Amino acid sequence: MFSLPRPSTGTRRRTVTALGVLGAALALTATTAGGASAAPRPDRDRVAIEPGEAYMGAGTRVHEGVPAGEPSMGVLAPTDGVQGIDVSHWQGAINWTSVRGSGIQFAWMKATEGTGYKDPRFNTNYPAAHAAGVIRGAYHFALPNASSGATQANYFATNGGGWSRDNLTLPGVLDIEHNPYGAMCYGLSTTQMRTWINDFYTAYKARTSRDVVIYTTASWWNTCTGNWTGMSAKSPLWVAHWTSASAPTLPSGFPTWTVWQYTSTGSVAGVAGNVDRNKFNGSRDRLLALANNT
Repeated sequence: MFSLPRPSTGTRRRTVTALGVLGAALALTATTAGGASAAPRPDRDRVAIEPGEAYMGAGTRVHEGVPAGEPSMGVLAPTDGVQGIDVSHWQGAINWTSVRGSGIQFAWMKATEGTGYKDPRFNTNYPAAHAAGVIRGAYHFALPNASSGATQANYFATNGGGWSRDNLTLPGVLDIEHNPYGAMCYGLSTTQMRTWINDFYTAYKARTSRDVVIYTTASWWNTCTGNWTGMSAKSPLWVAHWTSASAPTLPSGFPTWTVWQYTSTGSVAGVAGNVDRNKFNGSRDRLLALANNT
């Protein structure tokens, strides 16, 4: 377990200027939720982050930066279909009624990291999203160099990653991506990484009866698991590919995607500042089938 600083409101993600700004200006100018001029890029996008501060895509930003083609606020993104977001403490207080009213149908939120960190906003976000009618779920930011996959799966299941068939709860997510704190593959060989992921999957299913959803990028998966195909028949894929292209690049072995995180600089009513935007690959009925294990 580690001692963690609690980021203040001032260090949360800020809204990038939405209109009339192109290219480099998007990386340099931000606005507050009220639209007034503010500081440059959000502090959560800095290269160095502290243990516990990781969020979906943090490792990608550290190792690869933000791709030039990423859809940004003020730039059209694929907002058709069944839309969702993912959040953590970086978003601060969220108005989930406004989120649902803006058309967002589902959300995953950070619950845990490693075996010693619980997101301080999770216990507020999780029931509030449910009450607003948002189909919600939890995610675990993996630290494969900290403990075994089974140990982290059990920590996650105990601290927010559980599941119930109530028409509004999605299975938990294993966020496995570039290491934001060090070496890309956490110092594990491809064989060790495969074992770690499979152990997490097995322990999580034993605790919850559900197949864990895997969030990753093609570059991380192909490099750190050695193009492993062993999870494609067991876990739904949530692929991160920040692009305005019509489809994401998939990790080796996965024939299709279930969820696509297409931008890290989205905008949603009820959330102050940037928020990751996601699209579900199917109708709402299929999303509910994923939630209810039917």
